[in-house]
Amino acid sequence: MGDRLAGRVALVTGASRGLGRAAAELLAAEGCAVAVVDLKAHWAESAAEAIGAAGGRAIGLGCDVSDRAALQQALEATAREFGRLDVLVNNAMWNRYEPIGAISPATMDRMLGVGFEAVVWGIQLAAPMMAASGGGSIVNIASVSALLGIPNGLLYCGIKAAVTGLTRAAAAELGPDGIRVNAIAPSTVDTEGVRSVVSGEGLQRRIAQTPLGRLGTTEDIARAVRYLACDDSSFVTGQLLTVDGGLANSLS
Repeated sequence: MGDRLAGRVALVTGASRGLGRAAAELLAAEGCAVAVVDLKAHWAESAAEAIGAAGGRAIGLGCDVSDRAALQQALEATAREFGRLDVLVNNAMWNRYEPIGAISPATMDRMLGVGFEAVVWGIQLAAPMMAASGGGSIVNIASVSALLGIPNGLLYCGIKAAVTGLTRAAAAELGPDGIRVNAIAPSTVDTEGVRSVVSGEGLQRRIAQTPLGRLGTTEDIARAVRYLACDDSSFVTGQLLTVDGGLANSLS
């Protein structure tokens, strides 16, 4: 257990598994009280219980983050439980890879709701709470896909590019309140979810394209979240931190 975030409180969306789960666990290990938020309450509660068993402080909250009112309730529940809010990690994403011609209004609405609107609502709702405590850190999870473009990923690439843009705008507007806003752009991360949609051949191709010769891990991204959440990055805002083993640079 560390103490880089002792006494602070974080809310992490999409945190019952994958990148969000790893980030929530590491923040808790650094002394941060964590609200684990995911679509299903039992998913979030199970992850929070695991954090508690490891010695951390956490609560699990079920929430459709695309619903502004529901997200507000989750943020307010976090503040009631832990007394404040210092860190928000906008990680949740709902994604479907498909050709441009196959995109439906339903897919568009769901992807925009979770991947873009929820980030806007999270920033909007969290900012006053953070300002009341003297400031805070918002970390948005983007993607190197925003920089590169991928076939069958029109909506995903567009949404993640939008997240990088709103990160810079929010940093400029919220800086005077002591709120830092940054984004992380991972490349392919080795998770169960990724392996369910990307073939073994596709993963090997991505490894071959990556200068460091491997996929990212959830721990790689969690450590980047920790850096942007804690005082190690106290003079860093409006930045896109690319955590991709050199992929974007090698393909640009």
